[in-house]
Amino acid sequence: MRPLAKFVAPLFVAVFAAGLDAHAQVEAWPPLPKQGFIVGRTATRADVAAGNAAFVPEVGGVSAGMPLRMAIPQYAYYKEVNKKTPVIIIQAEEFQGMKMVGAKLANGKHVVGLLQNFELLGSAPPRK
Repeated sequence: MRPLAKFVAPLFVAVFAAGLDAHAQVEAWPPLPKQGFIVGRTATRADVAAGNAAFVPEVGGVSAGMPLRMAIPQYAYYKEVNKKTPVIIIQAEEFQGMKMVGAKLANGKHVVGLLQNFELLGSAPPRK
C-alpha cells in the first residue's frame, strides 16, 4: 500500500465512524473558541488526544504536514451530497499535495475532509 493510501484510508474511516449526526439546522452558532485549535503549525498526536486537532498527517511516525494559511478558528459548512453540516474549523494542513481540514461538529465530534468539501464562512457567526 502506498504511504498516502495508508494515511487516507484510515482517515476517512475515522470521519465516518465519528458520525455526522449534526445535520440539523443550527439554532444559533456558538462563539468561536479561544482555544482548542491548531494554527501556524502541524498537529501532533498530543493535539489530537487533547481534542485540539482532528488528524495528524505523518509518515513513518514523523509529522509530514504543512499548515495552511487561513483564519482558524472559523465557521464553515461541511458539504456532502445534498446537505451541509455546520462546523467550526480547528485545523488546516497540506499533506502530500492534499489540502485537508479538521473541524468540530456541534456535538463535539470531529470531521476531516479536503478543503474543497468545506464552505468557509469566516469569523462572524453566519445568519440562519
